[in-house]
Amino acid sequence: MQGPPRLWMRHEARATERRAPLVPGDAARLVRESVSITVEESPQRVFPIDQYVRAGCITAPAGSWVEAPEDAYVLGLKELPEEPRTLRHRHIFFGHAYKGQAGAADLLGRFTAGSGVLLDLEYLTDDSGRRLAAFGYWAGYMGAVLAVLHRRGALDTPLRPLGRRRWDDLLRASNGGARALVVGALGRSGRGACDALETAGIDAVRWDVEETRVLNRPALLGHDILVNTVLVTRPTPPLLTPADLDAPQRRLSVVSDVSCDVGSECNVLPVYDTVTDWDQPARRLREGDRALDIIAIDNLPSLLPVESSVAFSAELWPQLLRLGAGDGAWVRCQSAFTRAIGENLTVEDAVAQTAKENTHAR
Repeated sequence: MQGPPRLWMRHEARATERRAPLVPGDAARLVRESVSITVEESPQRVFPIDQYVRAGCITAPAGSWVEAPEDAYVLGLKELPEEPRTLRHRHIFFGHAYKGQAGAADLLGRFTAGSGVLLDLEYLTDDSGRRLAAFGYWAGYMGAVLAVLHRRGALDTPLRPLGRRRWDDLLRASNGGARALVVGALGRSGRGACDALETAGIDAVRWDVEETRVLNRPALLGHDILVNTVLVTRPTPPLLTPADLDAPQRRLSVVSDVSCDVGSECNVLPVYDTVTDWDQPARRLREGDRALDIIAIDNLPSLLPVESSVAFSAELWPQLLRLGAGDGAWVRCQSAFTRAIGENLTVEDAVAQTAKENTHAR
């Protein structure tokens, strides 16, 4: 019988990523169940390293996961650093590599070349396909917050993390008055967006599957704010096209794309080609009297690092306890990786690609 898993929580390479997939209190729960947890030091993580020490975790320098024992599961949230080029461990994080996104083939090639495995948290689901651990609510909430504040001209940049109470105070001072539409309103992200808009005094129009089956494009363009929170797993007709941005009836002035499927065939907003960031959260798509801006930040919940981490960790830690035990959720997660590898890259192609890149690097 296989024993408890060995976890190695890495430092996040992205400077604006302050969240943790596992918070100290839940790490202590796992330690009590004989799970070995190593936590890398991190200058930006919102939870100090000494809290993990008190929880019974081992500490390690930032980036030392590359030398972690072979049987360790390397736990993170966002993208890996560009080195090493071959990945030999089992990694748990949001890879964003199964829908043909930019860099997807490169990432999958690194795993194939090193015989590693990506257990993508986006595909850790129950029998019905619902995610077992998600940041969705807080992503939707922050996507709507930024849209409201930007439209009002009250969005201070660069963005910085705040607690929910402070974000709510800013929303209440926004004077409402806008027409807002949330697409995907029945999901986690949609509920978060609707709650934020309600706090701002905006009674949002809520669309989900039924309302978008036959898209009422004039109605969509007649809103001031569009918050897109839909989860799309296969190509779908777009919500907006470049032609819509020049439509004479367009009232729409701010689009907040919480889904951020840019570059993917599953992108329902093919009107922009790159995400935005904390330094410049909004990008202008149309100038003049009928200006239109896009907000597309792919780590929105990190603007609420404590609340979002606590909620996510509460869902994840029971799943981590089942790692390596043949649990159906993790089996499905690995099967998604196996399918993605088969569709994107052969082993021979991956090895050749990585060898070529290593030669250029030298």
